Amino acid sequence: MKVSTRTMVTVGMFAAVVSVLSVLSIPTPSGVPITLQTFAIALCGYALGSGSGLAATIVYILVGTVGVPVFAGMTGGPSWLVGYSGGFMWGFLFLSFFCGLGLKQRSAVFRIIFGMTGLLICHLMGIIQYAIVAGVPIGASFFAVSMPFLLKDAISVAGACFAARPILKITKSQSIEQGAKA
Repeated sequence: MKVSTRTMVTVGMFAAVVSVLSVLSIPTPSGVPITLQTFAIALCGYALGSGSGLAATIVYILVGTVGVPVFAGMTGGPSWLVGYSGGFMWGFLFLSFFCGLGLKQRSAVFRIIFGMTGLLICHLMGIIQYAIVAGVPIGASFFAVSMPFLLKDAISVAGACFAARPILKITKSQSIEQGAKA
């Protein structure tokens, strides 16, 4: 499978966008910080599609896992993947993938529905891992790490759907221009 230089650069740029929007964080008592990661991950999917959006998310997670401080609060390392918010990190893979699948839909409503499906999977994974790591029941985990974030995250996914539109127009016009020159 050939991957163009342009695709690699675009994936890297979106991983960098996720990194920047993740560093800005507000700590919470549960240990799961408030960030703009959900918006950034959804934007990857909606702007790049399921394959490249997922690739950008994987690059972001790998870079942070090896210790580069790109996770919330300028931190990094493998402990994030097994800690309180690790389930959300794993769930980001589904979020970007489902937002990318939504990109294939003509209607913005259906795009957002696909994104919300990914968001629900992301939250479910976050709830389960937090319950295991913190040693609390699933219900308590939901109220600690999901419920306070659901509205913000739903707005983030919908906002990313609309924010991706101008990015898509730019990338499509560049593809057309490049095809005309060839």
